[in-house]
Amino acid sequence: MSERETINGVPVTEEQITDWAAEAEAGFDVAALKKRGRGRPGRAATPSQVVALRLTPEELAYVDSRAEREGKSRSDVIREALAAAAA
Repeated sequence: MSERETINGVPVTEEQITDWAAEAEAGFDVAALKKRGRGRPGRAATPSQVVALRLTPEELAYVDSRAEREGKSRSDVIREALAAAAA
């Protein structure tokens, strides 16, 4: 194996490849693989849509400050502001 073969910058060894091949030949637990899921968990019964939002440095600083103060994410703070504006 050449030194160019890496995973996250770490060279892959022949021993790793042999171990992976043995694991594959023994078979995988399909039920366990299906449970893993992909991506972030959903917020609701239906998929959410990602929306890009442009903020000035001052607006972003306010959002970040409030998020840190309240122990929330940027997204949570923005969603709460939208809900308050819609009420």
